[in-house]
Amino acid sequence: MAETGDNRAKTRYAASMELISTTAQLADFCARLARHRAITVDTEFLRETTYYPQLCVVQMASVDEAAAVDTLTEGIDLAPFFDLMADENVLKVFHAARQDIEIVWHRAGIVPHPIFDTQVAAMVLGYGDSIAYDQLVERITGHRPDKTHRFTDWSHRPLSQAQIDYAVADVTHLRDVFAALDADLKKRCRSEWVSEEMDVLTSPSTYDVHPERAWERLKTRVRKPKDLAVLMEVAAWREQEAQSRDVPRSRILKDDAIGDIATHAPASIEKLAQLRSLPKGFDRSKWGQDIVAAVKRGLARDPASLPKLDKPRNNGNGAATVELLKVLLRMTSERHAVASKVIATVDDLERIAADDNADVAALRGWRRELFGEAALALKKGRLALAIDKGRVVRIDRE
Repeated sequence: MAETGDNRAKTRYAASMELISTTAQLADFCARLARHRAITVDTEFLRETTYYPQLCVVQMASVDEAAAVDTLTEGIDLAPFFDLMADENVLKVFHAARQDIEIVWHRAGIVPHPIFDTQVAAMVLGYGDSIAYDQLVERITGHRPDKTHRFTDWSHRPLSQAQIDYAVADVTHLRDVFAALDADLKKRCRSEWVSEEMDVLTSPSTYDVHPERAWERLKTRVRKPKDLAVLMEVAAWREQEAQSRDVPRSRILKDDAIGDIATHAPASIEKLAQLRSLPKGFDRSKWGQDIVAAVKRGLARDPASLPKLDKPRNNGNGAATVELLKVLLRMTSERHAVASKVIATVDDLERIAADDNADVAALRGWRRELFGEAALALKKGRLALAIDKGRVVRIDRE
């Protein structure tokens, strides 16, 4: 007998409360989702005590149904889920996708593709810098998501019905958010802007963490080749240690301690013991010996083999130039209703102030059209900023 509209609604509601805990259920669910042009995806995970995130729950939805997957069920094979993530015919919609994608990359060695990140789309459409999921849902749908289980322990079993409902709600509300953002992007001819950002998010290099590049994520800035060499070696050692033990980097060594070691380059246990940034007794541990060995490797490196250090920026007129660029960026962001963070970062502005040909996103593609050309014109005096009736305006001097 054919289903009535009410019955179909009840069926969808019941499906949305489902917890999938077997490979057969997962395979059937993924097969149904694969028939759709787009699906929404979210994950619940823990990583407070591990290097790699521990995947606890996956929730997905199509326009017809939604369900949560208990990824910690003994014997469940997540291959159907990973196959769906790699299906080129299905658009995977996430909010703040980076950590979700990182999990799939670590577990299966694949990057979900194609994807759509609603946080990035929201920035392109002027909803602010890195807007939170619940705020975006409320602004678009008027619904205020339940935050009760935001900080729940997703590894604890059994999962309660309230937890399942909470998890599934994330992807059901995401359907409405995606529909609204996608329509607005097309209306304002900005879909391609988001596509450029998705290319970065779906690049394996974004998630393939090589220990020898671990130093790049550190905010510590060094000015001498010797300091950089030591920084690179110690950061690489810490990354390898954290990966092999599957513990957070900070459990091994904190970032500020690495910077301190790079600056002082302690090539003996005695000198290492003098650093106040290290825990008491650290020098007498096996790790103390490892760090001294890493320092010696750094000191032995050929300076010619090291990356080129950035020259100090913001000296003299450089600082004033950056401040003017910040004003121009804010004005451009407000005028075009695009979050300033997605146009250019402060580091981008500093690099542009120092070099007209800086290799930054702000000087490429749509960002260059929107902001980059004006930034260069401001540097060269072809564009000026002024106050008119209490508002900052640009004046084309040519």
